[in-house]
Amino acid sequence: MDLTQLEMFNAVASTGSITQAAQKVHRVPSNLTTRIRQLEADLGVELFIRENQARMVVAGDEPQGLFSLGSLESTAAVRISPTLAHFNQRYPKIHLALSTGPSGTMIDGVLEGNLSAAFVDGPLVHPALEGLPVFPEEMMIVAPFGHPPIARASEVNGASVYAFRANCSYRRHFESWFHADRATPGRIHEMESYHGMLACVIAGAGLALIPRSMLESMPGHHHVYARPLAEEWRWLTTWLVWRRGAKTRQLEAFIALLNEDRQAAVSP
Repeated sequence: MDLTQLEMFNAVASTGSITQAAQKVHRVPSNLTTRIRQLEADLGVELFIRENQARMVVAGDEPQGLFSLGSLESTAAVRISPTLAHFNQRYPKIHLALSTGPSGTMIDGVLEGNLSAAFVDGPLVHPALEGLPVFPEEMMIVAPFGHPPIARASEVNGASVYAFRANCSYRRHFESWFHADRATPGRIHEMESYHGMLACVIAGAGLALIPRSMLESMPGHHHVYARPLAEEWRWLTTWLVWRRGAKTRQLEAFIALLNEDRQAAVSP
């Protein structure tokens, strides 16, 4: 699954129409239909109930309405796609709208009321938010293939770095790793995607910090040097957060399904 497919899925889920979704993402309907079917084949589940099939809906208390969810790009790409598919199947009256971005942007969206909830990098420290930890992420320093082993930041002092914008928590974590060892990154090149970061690293242009789950999902990850950061910097935790006292029925349904899928993933 890639972010283009995720954008298409989100457009169809929010509009309820292939034609309207195609207009929203500037594609022809036939292309959208093909990509959605490819996504269904990849995930092994049917994401949408077609109009010529029977639809069983329990009347009355079924959650419905808009559920605006924010997410880190890596979380959206490799962690929650099965849950989004299950959520869309189980709650057809809920209109799921997904947006991705760095933690700072997602937190602002939740605080401003534009997002019902968001997956962000923890820990949770804002007094106006509450949430729960959901995914541990192992952070990998990524360098051009053949790079000498990297055990500490002083060994790459002054190296160019590829990262998201300044409000990205992973970028701040990377910079803190440098500063804790009395080292400084060189020029920080701001990128819009992990795929762009990886391409620049493969080309020998610098370093990046990428979660292992995201790195191993991308073509080309075998063509770089990758090593976990030292133990005290190695692990970060992704949280699902929402405004304190603002847990909606849609959010409660999503949390329940998320926990169900996480439990199924670890069960033998």
